[in-house]
Amino acid sequence: MQLGLIVNPVAGLGGAVGLKGTDGPDTVAEALRRGAIPLAGLRTRAALERLAARAPGTAIVTAPGPLGADWVAGLPLEIKIIDIGEPSSTARDTREAVGMMREVDLMVFAGGDGTARDVAAALPAGVPMLGIPCGVKMHSGVFAISPGAAGAMMADVALEAERVAWDDTAEVMDIDEEALREGVIAPRLFGLARVPVARNLMQAAKGGPRQDEAAALSYAAAAIARGMEPDTLYIIGPGTSAGAVMLAAGHTPTTLGTDALLDGRVVARDADAATLETLAADRQVHLVLGVTGQQGFLLGRGNQQISHSLIAQAGREGLIVLATEAKLSALAQPRLWVDTGDPTLDAALSGFIRVQTGAMRQMMMRIGES
Repeated sequence: MQLGLIVNPVAGLGGAVGLKGTDGPDTVAEALRRGAIPLAGLRTRAALERLAARAPGTAIVTAPGPLGADWVAGLPLEIKIIDIGEPSSTARDTREAVGMMREVDLMVFAGGDGTARDVAAALPAGVPMLGIPCGVKMHSGVFAISPGAAGAMMADVALEAERVAWDDTAEVMDIDEEALREGVIAPRLFGLARVPVARNLMQAAKGGPRQDEAAALSYAAAAIARGMEPDTLYIIGPGTSAGAVMLAAGHTPTTLGTDALLDGRVVARDADAATLETLAADRQVHLVLGVTGQQGFLLGRGNQQISHSLIAQAGREGLIVLATEAKLSALAQPRLWVDTGDPTLDAALSGFIRVQTGAMRQMMMRIGES
């Protein structure tokens, strides 16, 4: 059993600084200028540590430097590094590296939807893939729910491949980032991929809202807006569900960005993590979050502007979640997920939470641990 590994080291850079993605060198440069911190390598390392703990000696074929080799160094794994010359973190590098690893039993990649597209395009038919979630937008159905879950899935494949089920219909999706920054969601299906199946380890492809749910969502948002406490910072996450709270409070939301309210006033629009952290200093914080369709994520998918420190400051008691009953019923798994990048914080957020589903209506949902 041999696993391939390719890492997009700039994946997710645009999230915390409000760029809604990191496609293209200009966007990467702007993210770094704004102070973005690369996290894809660290998330990859977390996945590989889980693999090494359960299946030491697993054979890994990977690319040099930050495209893979840097993150497996020192682990008790059997490593082979391919030669692609000087790595440059481009889509071309990804495709070339994947093409040179075409004989692997499972192609593991760290990135977002853009990386998934590049991997799928270069991967021979029938070779399965698995994503370590590192991007901003992850609509595709090829990702594990967290780095730890990806490591567990790799270990399952390495140790007992004959017992792993496979799905040949996982959607590889991507969104036009330029349109996204203008508030237009333009998803596109780029193909189907073969992925391992594990109910509590793999995320579903993202689904969208239905028009007939608008009334229930408005009622839920109005209830949340009425209950806002004074001198408390309300951070309104991306998406139409959370944005409905801004509308209920009398403001226009940044549907695909993160806004903040304090005493009924808008104190930040389309804010990055640093701005929100400054506003949150010495204040009580609540996070208003929607639920990603079918996937069930609250944190870690498209809302990286809500940083680890803000999440810890709010705590589970500071999470305000709204979604329609139909959306919750349509989840691929009957639970919610968080992927903060810190397993200890993920565990602290786990447990039951009330989700506002309408006027004076709530559902109890469980936030699961990966």
